[in-house]
Amino acid sequence: MSDTSTIKVPTKRGDAIFGLLTSGASVFTLLMLGGIIASLVYASWPTITAFGFDFLFTANWDPPIDEYGALVPIYGTLVTSFIALIIAVPISFGIALFLTELSPVWLRRPLGTAIELLAAVPSIVYGMWGLLVFAPIFAKYVQAPLNATVGEIPVIGALFSGPPIGIGLLTAGVVLAIMIIPYIAAVMRDVFEVTPVMLKEAGYGMGCTTWEVVWKIVLPHTKVGVIGGIMLGLGRALGETMAVTFVIGNTNYLNDISLFSPGNSITSALANEFAEADAGLHTSALMELGLVLFVITFFVLVASKLLLAKLSSNGR
Repeated sequence: MSDTSTIKVPTKRGDAIFGLLTSGASVFTLLMLGGIIASLVYASWPTITAFGFDFLFTANWDPPIDEYGALVPIYGTLVTSFIALIIAVPISFGIALFLTELSPVWLRRPLGTAIELLAAVPSIVYGMWGLLVFAPIFAKYVQAPLNATVGEIPVIGALFSGPPIGIGLLTAGVVLAIMIIPYIAAVMRDVFEVTPVMLKEAGYGMGCTTWEVVWKIVLPHTKVGVIGGIMLGLGRALGETMAVTFVIGNTNYLNDISLFSPGNSITSALANEFAEADAGLHTSALMELGLVLFVITFFVLVASKLLLAKLSSNGR
């Protein structure tokens, strides 16, 4: 007969301690978030009271006379992120499709690892490569032909007008796309792989092509994960600093809508000016730029959550 006298009776003390620790971590996270928001609002208050909502819709940024408007950095942030998504999403989808459906088995692991390693490259390396290597090639072989062809088309041509100088909004968007492709592709590949094999085999058995299986079976089954990966890439693009700073041009002028024109972004403005900003409205304006970026990211997150909730409810 075994000795049961040494068996300890489980208690709820451990669960209670674990619950307190996890609750404390959650509360601490919320307090940190609230502290960040409060500090940004407090530091931005001088420009909020001085310029009000005009700060968001004014393009003039002139520190010597203490006139500040965030339109150019906001425009640059949104345009470069949008360009990055337009380029990165279809390429990432193609990479994920190839790795999960078309690639030979012996090539999947090394190719997938190589793509994931792109995410480990520091952003400053992307920026230096973009300025010294990519920008001259892009100006000669992409911007110049676009200017000579698409630039002659009415209305649309305004986006591709101007001298092909290499740096600018379009270059920054392309570099951002290269940076976020590994994130989106990795998420898409992982969610594609969790699609039940029986569903795909049933599609092939009915005579579907690979594209039909992916479009009608894999994507509907994994749409929530795909949208999540895209939003992850968008968040990465919105917050990128050094790579954009190198190639966007860092000018606070909005003369036309050409994508070849130099511009600015919220993160590059903060990186370039914060260290040398004088105490007062200049520092406050930069802090308000940070607050604006926080609000933009917040609304992107809310929109993604609402979209994911809608997709999840429609899939039931």
